[in-house]
Amino acid sequence: MPLRSRQLMVINESEIPKTPAEIPSVLAGLRMTKQRREVYSVLLHDRNHPSANDVFRRVQEGMPTISLATVYNCLDALVEHELVNQVNFDREPSRFCVNLTPHVHFHDENTGVIHDITFKDDCRITDLLNLPKGTEVTDLELTIRGNLPKGA
Repeated sequence: MPLRSRQLMVINESEIPKTPAEIPSVLAGLRMTKQRREVYSVLLHDRNHPSANDVFRRVQEGMPTISLATVYNCLDALVEHELVNQVNFDREPSRFCVNLTPHVHFHDENTGVIHDITFKDDCRITDLLNLPKGTEVTDLELTIRGNLPKGA
């Protein structure tokens, strides 16, 4: 059985809001306050798996009075409502990913950039791992580390 996303909603690339004003007032049951809207907008616009501090610095450009604690609270709410995934890489700060489709992360050790890598069509997680018969995979978090070839 193919791995399915546990997301509450599907957002097609063409439907992704481009500005905070385009984000609905309620999304996945979460009331989108001005602060949440701004944090979510930053994540949608810059999909490079930022840390909370990165998000804070970017949000501060348009909202100078926002606090780091508020950004953390916004990120927690977005994660709790499954609009954003919190991704942890070893002992690094948590990062945030708006790609809700099943994927793995490739951490390029040369550049530090984290890339979303999708599964091939009809890829079955049970075919990749030696899991006991009848195991149901409900969530997947996989990070691959390595070096991309130059120019890739």
